[in-house]
Amino acid sequence: MTTPAMTASASATGADESTTGTGDGARLRAAADFVRHHDTATLLPLLLPGLDGPQLHALTRHLSFAHAAVLVFPPDPATLRADLAACGLATDTPPLPSSVVRDRLAARHRRGAAGLDVSILRPGVRAADGTRRAVEVFALTVPPGSDLRPLAEHERAHQHEAHLAFEVLRPEPLLLRGLCALLADRGAAPDGGGYNPHENGTVLYFTAPAASLAGYRRVELYAPGDHRDVLATHLADGPAARPTGHPATGAPTDQPAETLLRLLTGAWATQALAACARLRLPDAVPPGESVDRAALARRTGTHPRALATLLRYLAMLGVVTAEGERVRLTEVGALLREDAPASMRPLALMYGGPFYRSFGALDHTVRTGETAFDHLFGENHFDHFARDPELADLFDRSMAASTRMFDPVPAHPALAAAAARPGGGTVVDVAGGNGELLARVLTAHPGLRGVLLERPHAVEAARRTMAEAGCADRCGYRVGDFADVPAEGDVYLLSRVLHDWDDDRCRAILRHCERAMPAHADLLVVERLLPADGSASLATAWDVHMMCNVGGRERSADHYADLLAAAGLDLLAHTPLPLDAALLHARRPERP
Repeated sequence: MTTPAMTASASATGADESTTGTGDGARLRAAADFVRHHDTATLLPLLLPGLDGPQLHALTRHLSFAHAAVLVFPPDPATLRADLAACGLATDTPPLPSSVVRDRLAARHRRGAAGLDVSILRPGVRAADGTRRAVEVFALTVPPGSDLRPLAEHERAHQHEAHLAFEVLRPEPLLLRGLCALLADRGAAPDGGGYNPHENGTVLYFTAPAASLAGYRRVELYAPGDHRDVLATHLADGPAARPTGHPATGAPTDQPAETLLRLLTGAWATQALAACARLRLPDAVPPGESVDRAALARRTGTHPRALATLLRYLAMLGVVTAEGERVRLTEVGALLREDAPASMRPLALMYGGPFYRSFGALDHTVRTGETAFDHLFGENHFDHFARDPELADLFDRSMAASTRMFDPVPAHPALAAAAARPGGGTVVDVAGGNGELLARVLTAHPGLRGVLLERPHAVEAARRTMAEAGCADRCGYRVGDFADVPAEGDVYLLSRVLHDWDDDRCRAILRHCERAMPAHADLLVVERLLPADGSASLATAWDVHMMCNVGGRERSADHYADLLAAAGLDLLAHTPLPLDAALLHARRPERP
C-alpha cells in the first residue's frame, strides 16, 4: 500500500535538484507538501500502527503536529534563501542556533562542535485544514572545497535529522514521562534529544517503529520550557544518546562496556535515593529554594564532605541541581519530600530496604522458583509485614505513592452508570488497601456508596482516608479475605491485587468476585500489562519484582482475558493509565 506520506518521503530522496545541484530543494519541497496534507489525527495512526481508540484519543489531546524537519547544506546563505523561496518557504525571521543538532552531528562524525555552525529556520506552511504549521530547516553552510563535504554527503544519504515533530500541549513532567512510555509501548525507541537554551525548549527524539507508514524514520516531541529532568531519563534509555566517539575529540568510547557499567551500578542509584530519603535531605530543602551545602549538612546531621559526594551523584541522577555551593531540588527530588502530594519517599524506603534485600537473592528464585523474600525472611511478605506495624504502614504508604495511576479511573463509564442508578449505586473495593482509589471514586461521584474489604489494620487506615476525603458517611467496611467479597455491588474494583498471586489463586479470587456480582455488575481491574511485542514497559521490570518478592507476576491482556474467562467473565476492554498501568473492564457474558 502506498500512502501520501510514503510518496512524499520517496520524493524527498529523489532526483529533483535544487539550485545547489544536491537535492536539498527537493527535500524542502517534499517536507512542505507533507506538512500541508497531514494533521495530528491522521498522522499518528500512520506513525504508530496499532494505536487503539483510547490511546489515539489521549495522544491527540496532548500532542499537536508541528512540523517536518530536514537538514540541508547550502554553499552560502543566499543559496539557502533562494531554495526556500522556490519552495514557497520564505521566512522573515532570523535563524537561531541549533545546539541540539550541532551536538548530534559532532558526536556522529567525531568533530568538535565549535566548527559546526548549525542554524534553525522555521518557515510557515498553511495546511489543508487552515492550520499554520512549519517546515523546520536545519542548515549547515558547506562552501565549495570545505572539509565538511564528506559530512554533508553522509547526512544527505542517510537523513539522520529528518523527522516529524509534535508539540506537547501544556507539558509537565508526569505527562511527558507518560507520553514517552506510550511511544515506547508502540515500538518507538529513544534516540537522543537536548535542551536548547536559545529558545528555552526541550526536544526528545525517537526512532519510529519499524512498521511505521509515515515515511519518516524519526519523531520529535517538543516541550516548551526546561524539562531536563525528563530529558535525563530519556537520554539514559536511548543508545543514540551515548555516542561512539567523544563529541569534542573524536576519541572512541567502549560503548558496550560503558553500557554494562551503567547497568551494573543501578543498585547504587537505588541506595543513593533511599539514603537521600532516610536522611531526609529533601525535607531540609524548601521547595523552589536553594540551600548551601554546609547548611544542609548541619540541618541533617551529616558529614559535609560525604554529603557533597552524595549530592554530586544525586545531581547526576537528576534529583538535585548544583549551583556552586548551593543545591536545589528538581521536580524528581521534590517527590521524596514527606509532605509532597503523592510523596514517593515510602517507595524509596521500601525499595532500598526489605525489597532491596530480597533482590539480592534473585538468583535463588530463578534457580528454584521459590520467592526470594520467603527464602530470606522465613515467611511471605504479607505475613511478615502484618507482624510489624511500622513495616505494614510503610508498605501501605508505598502503595499509595503510585496512586497517580488512579487519576483517570473515576471517569470510567461503568462508574458513571452506577452513579446514575435510581437511589445511587454501590462500589465494592476488594482488598482496597488504605482506600485511596475508593475515596477518589466516591469523591468524583457523590451518588455512590462504597464498601471496602481488607485486613484489620488496613481497614483502620482506610477509615482515616475516607474521613480526610469527606466520604466517611458513604463507606462501609468488611474485615475478611477474598472469600468474603460482599454481594449486591454495582461495580467491583480489584486494584493491583491479581499480580500478587499465581494463576490458580487469581482464578479463585475472580470466582469469588463473580459469585458475589449481580448480573448487571461490572468488574474494573487495575494492573500493569506486559506488552505483546516485547517493547519496553514498567510491567517487565515489575514482573521480576513480583516474582522475587511476593511470588506473583505481571501478565498480558490476553492472559488476563483467559483468567477472567475461567471465572465466567468476559474482558470487554482495557485502557491505558498513568505509570504504565491499565484499567481492564470485565463483566458476565450476555445470555441470548
